[in-house]
Amino acid sequence: MGLSSHQSARMKNDEWLTPPEIVRALGPFDTDPCSPVVRPWPTAGVHFTREDDGLAQAWRGRVWLNPPFGREASKWLARLADHGNGVALIPARTETAMFRDYVWARADAVLFMLGRPHFHFVDGARAAANSGAPICLVAYGHDNVRALHSSGLGPVVKGWQMPALQSEVA
Repeated sequence: MGLSSHQSARMKNDEWLTPPEIVRALGPFDTDPCSPVVRPWPTAGVHFTREDDGLAQAWRGRVWLNPPFGREASKWLARLADHGNGVALIPARTETAMFRDYVWARADAVLFMLGRPHFHFVDGARAAANSGAPICLVAYGHDNVRALHSSGLGPVVKGWQMPALQSEVA
């Protein structure tokens, strides 16, 4: 079962923990606005859960963002792009409108993870199946670009230029 099915309404579960080795490799974070209610390890100094409505809260400092995958993810990524200081873990679906609008158009770098990570259940147990999709880490802010480079989690791409879209050319 891949992450896409993990995120389905049928599974009645969209709270999955980031593997702790990913967060450790990127260094300490100040705020996690998408934290599960129950978590066996911290991802940041301040955690906002579904009960807190992380989108409605003030985000301070360096943000760790592992948003709910699916249609809601673009709201969270837009907020992080506006905040300008953090790292997001998202599916590496480079052809989507979300990726075009909030990664290619606004991010400072993208790390394409080597392999597909195994997320964890809220009790800390590692899921038997991997994410089922390629995953990337998106950096906003130059300190976060450095963190991607030093993490050892995969190749980092930066310095791209967005071409004019056909609708912008006319």
